[in-house]
Amino acid sequence: MSLEVTWKLIKFLEVQTGLSSATNETWSKQQFIVKSEEEYNNLYCFEVFGNEKVENLTKYQKEGDNVTVEFNVKTNEYKGKYYTSLSAWKISKANSHGIQSTHAPQDYNGFPPPPSQQEDDLPW
Repeated sequence: MSLEVTWKLIKFLEVQTGLSSATNETWSKQQFIVKSEEEYNNLYCFEVFGNEKVENLTKYQKEGDNVTVEFNVKTNEYKGKYYTSLSAWKISKANSHGIQSTHAPQDYNGFPPPPSQQEDDLPW
């Protein structure tokens, strides 16, 4: 199940690294904090896992940005204890109204937009 929220990114936590015992390769993960507009329980800690995702997180996002985070809730068991994380798999900028702005407005080089994108001025 995939979930999605649009909130304000307020803080990046330190990058964590380690060595995989199975593949003998280094891995990295980074957590970041977003804040909802709710009065209570309004802070959420998400994480990205993998060297490329960690690199892209701070490359394309900045503290204070409104972001849309698509994520999965993940729970792991270790020695009889359960740990839940919010694992982000896509993060994109959102405008101030919470609507994703994934691409810039189209430019028609001074010409009117195609008929399919013009407003219909008929009264019915």
